[in-house]
Amino acid sequence: MIKSSIDLGTNTCLLLVGEWDAKSQQVTRVIHDQSTLVRLGQNVDKTKRLHPDAVDRTRTCLKVYASQLIELGLKPSETIAVATATARDADNGVEFFSEIEKDFGFRFQILTGDEEARYMFLGGLLPDSTPEESIVIDIGGGSTELRSFESGVSLPMGSVRFTERFLKSDPVTDQEFWACQDAIDEMLESVDTSSFTGKSLVGVAGSIVTLAQWQWDVPVFDSKKLDGSVLTRGDVHRLVEGLKWRAISERKELMGMEAGRADVILAGALILWRAMELFDFSEIKISTRGLRFGILAK
Repeated sequence: MIKSSIDLGTNTCLLLVGEWDAKSQQVTRVIHDQSTLVRLGQNVDKTKRLHPDAVDRTRTCLKVYASQLIELGLKPSETIAVATATARDADNGVEFFSEIEKDFGFRFQILTGDEEARYMFLGGLLPDSTPEESIVIDIGGGSTELRSFESGVSLPMGSVRFTERFLKSDPVTDQEFWACQDAIDEMLESVDTSSFTGKSLVGVAGSIVTLAQWQWDVPVFDSKKLDGSVLTRGDVHRLVEGLKWRAISERKELMGMEAGRADVILAGALILWRAMELFDFSEIKISTRGLRFGILAK
C-alpha cells in the first residue's frame, strides 16, 4: 500500500510518500521525502496569529505538494496531514486550514502535544531500536517533545519560538544567550524524568539532523549517512559554542546548513545540549525519521 503524509511544523513542512506494511506498521520503502522551510510560526509566539507572509509561503509549498502527489497517482484528500505547535497557538489556524482544504484538498488535523509526542516516538525509532529501551527527542520550531515507551511530554519551547523570544541580536549577546539557557533549564527541570532513566536517546527533526550534518561533514541531506550516527554531549556543547559567536551570515556557510535554518539553529542546539546535560545523556543517536513516519499508522 502506498501512503502519504504531511507534517506541517513551525519552521518546516515535510512530505513523505512510502510503501506501508500494515502488518508491521512500518514504511518499507521511501518513495518521496521532501522538506520545505516555510516558517509558518513567524511571530506567532508574540501575536498568536499566522503572519500573512508565512501563510503565503505555506500555501505555495502545499500547492507544490498537491501537484506532486497527483503526479504520483495519489489524492491530496487522502494524505494524512497534521499540524503541530504553531497551529495549536494561532487564533486564525482553523480558518487557514479550512482554506487549504478548499483550495488544495488537504484535510489537516491539529495534533495535541501528547499526540505529537506519541506519533513522533513511533516514527522516530530506527529499525534497530528497542522501543522499551529508547527515548526520542524532537526539537521543533515551536515545541520540544520527549517520549519514552511509557510516557512523554511536550514543552512550549523550540528553535523559532526561543529565537524570537530571546536571541534577537546578530550575533547574540552573552545576556541573551544566558537568558535563553535559563528559560530552557526552567522548563526541563519541571519534567519528571523517572521514565527516561537508563534509556538510549534518539534525536529527530531539522535542528538535530543539521547539527549532525555539520559535525560529520555531510553537505546535503542523506539518510543513509545520517541515520544511526552518534553525537556525544561534548560534541553538542562544542557545536553550541561554535554557533554562539557566529553571525547568521557565517552560520549559512556551515556544512549542511539551510539558509532558512541558520537564524534559529542556535536555539535548537542549546535546547538539545541542555536536555542531554540535565537528563544525563552521554550521547544521542540520529534519526532522519520522525512524526511524518509515525502518523502513517493513523
